[in-house]
Amino acid sequence: MSSIKRYLAPYLAPLALGALMLSTPVVQAQNITLKVIGQPLATGNIQKNREQPFFEQLAAKTGLPITVEYKPLDTLGIKDTEQLRIMKAGLFDMVSLRFSQNSRDEPALIGMDLVGGSPDYEKSRKVVEAWLPTLDARLQKQFGIKLLGHWPFGPQMIFCKKPITQLSDVKGMKIRVADQSMAKFLELVGATPVPMAFSEVHQALSLGVVDCAVTGPSSANSAAWTEIVTHQLPLGFQMSMNGYAISLKTWNRMKPDQQVKLQAAFTELTNDIWKYSKELSDDALRCNEGSDPCTTGKKFKVKTVPVSEADLKLVSTAIDKVSFPAWAPVCDKTNPTCSADWKKTVGPIVGVK
Repeated sequence: MSSIKRYLAPYLAPLALGALMLSTPVVQAQNITLKVIGQPLATGNIQKNREQPFFEQLAAKTGLPITVEYKPLDTLGIKDTEQLRIMKAGLFDMVSLRFSQNSRDEPALIGMDLVGGSPDYEKSRKVVEAWLPTLDARLQKQFGIKLLGHWPFGPQMIFCKKPITQLSDVKGMKIRVADQSMAKFLELVGATPVPMAFSEVHQALSLGVVDCAVTGPSSANSAAWTEIVTHQLPLGFQMSMNGYAISLKTWNRMKPDQQVKLQAAFTELTNDIWKYSKELSDDALRCNEGSDPCTTGKKFKVKTVPVSEADLKLVSTAIDKVSFPAWAPVCDKTNPTCSADWKKTVGPIVGVK
């Protein structure tokens, strides 16, 4: 060893060790752990066949340096009404957000799915795209989360354990609902709305706490409501919108090219769920009544009630007469421009001036 090297040796070793220690956090910081709240297991096929596999394969699919810790909501001991609060507290990085269930904390969520405004897939997609920029800006400001995509469970309809022949027959009955928009509409037809978490409905139907409940046909099948109910009325009130949101803190840790890759993956997923949701909904209606083909659920013997023109007309007028007037002041209370923004963007699509 030369005299210069011998002289520098005591200084070079600590420098080399220091360089290694400085470089290690940089390498570690490149890997991002995503703690994800998923849909409840009880909601069925979309969670099982689309959502969970997507998150399990997300790192491989995108090539991003991420580790995903995905947990369905009903395995965490968290209520579906608490998702926004939990995200704001920074306890999770991503959430499969249940819109109507969290609307008490952010009424703007219901702007995508007011009763009568989104009775089918085609119209719902137009409403959602129109309201999305306003809603996303609101969620970023109030809760520090950014929407990456949206999708519907499908047309929400009534399932009853008592005989019905038309919508007006639910007068005097207790009906489970997930949001205030549906509650106000059912009050219009003389029913008593009962707000209730999805996971509690099966037992509530069994014990007679409620006479009927509102959900999509696939969810009713997966959660075995169809073991208890006797009638289904395939009249769509709204679409039960959901979305994927990421905390801005986590989003901003990513490089621009990583953000592009992640967004592209969620856009592909949600476009697929829109198609899959319709397939499931159509198939589940047949499964529920015991008809063929039935490929995605279990067969039951629920009677399908024919939808009358009077019922269709009543639902079509609901948004202008009931759901928007009831929702607007609630949303304006938290955000003074809420209803005005909605009328400007969504109003022309649904006929509200």
